[in-house]
Amino acid sequence: MNRTRAEILESRRRLNSDYGELFDAVAALLFHHDPIGIIFEGDTNTDEYEPEARTILPRLRDCHSADDVQSVVHSEFVRWFGEDTAGSQEHFKKTASEIWQLWQQRLANPPKSC
Repeated sequence: MNRTRAEILESRRRLNSDYGELFDAVAALLFHHDPIGIIFEGDTNTDEYEPEARTILPRLRDCHSADDVQSVVHSEFVRWFGEDTAGSQEHFKKTASEIWQLWQQRLANPPKSC
């Protein structure tokens, strides 16, 4: 299903509303680790992994450990790019551990509502 620019922007607005800075932090973390090797030296397109962050974040609520996050991140990358491109689940261990840390910080310090 192809989404319009307006639909994508609305989806991003909702995610920012629901997750605040966590969305940007997870997308930046994925960009930094570049788990499937799509970022080239000097690339500043930091929104490259936003679609994956968008599908990972809602699933964090069901995670109880970094291992759970690793399974989620791997499954999302398999869904987005296929098993051959995503690689093994072990490939996502460090990324998942850091996402888990961000998630734990978020749970310990939830954003203040207006």
